[in-house]
Amino acid sequence: MSDKSSSRPSGFDRRAFMAGAAGSVLVPMTARAAAQDANAPLAQDPSLPVEVTLRVNGEDKHLSLDARTTVLDALREHLKLTGSKKGCDHGQCGACTVLIDDRRVVSCLTLAVAAEGQEITTIEGLATDDRLHPMQQAFIDNDAFQCGYCTPGQIMSAVACVKEGHAGNEADIREYMSGNICRCAAYPNIVAAVKQAAPEIMKG
Repeated sequence: MSDKSSSRPSGFDRRAFMAGAAGSVLVPMTARAAAQDANAPLAQDPSLPVEVTLRVNGEDKHLSLDARTTVLDALREHLKLTGSKKGCDHGQCGACTVLIDDRRVVSCLTLAVAAEGQEITTIEGLATDDRLHPMQQAFIDNDAFQCGYCTPGQIMSAVACVKEGHAGNEADIREYMSGNICRCAAYPNIVAAVKQAAPEIMKG
């Protein structure tokens, strides 16, 4: 005689239990995540302009810019300081070199928002009143340019090269100025200009 009770389904359903347990865990987690999202600050729309204050050549400039605007474009397009040139726009030619807190920087790869609160010096900010900066005068004296397109970046980089202590000999000057390309190949004259200006810059 068979035991019919053995074929009777049990009152415990394992699948239903697992589904219920998972749901009881998931609901509080989902509710907690929703509450956190509701309290989180809204991300700013990247298409909206941001307010930036750039200190350029000793003056504060208040600008409303696209967050992706580079220092170079802020200088040229918004402040009309066109001395810094756009060459390769990839940080490889040095034509856009400016000084930020006395460090030479390729401004085409530096975001304007990242330069806020720092001192930006461009070629327009080197001269004092009507007196040229020693490096500007040395470039003229040594005819250290031809077409002149790269010259502002060359001069800014040369000033930094001297202040960094890398103008002690021609080999060092060539090495530490190698990031600035001159398509006209005025390199010997550039080296001569850096050598001429170095003592006066270090003295001052």
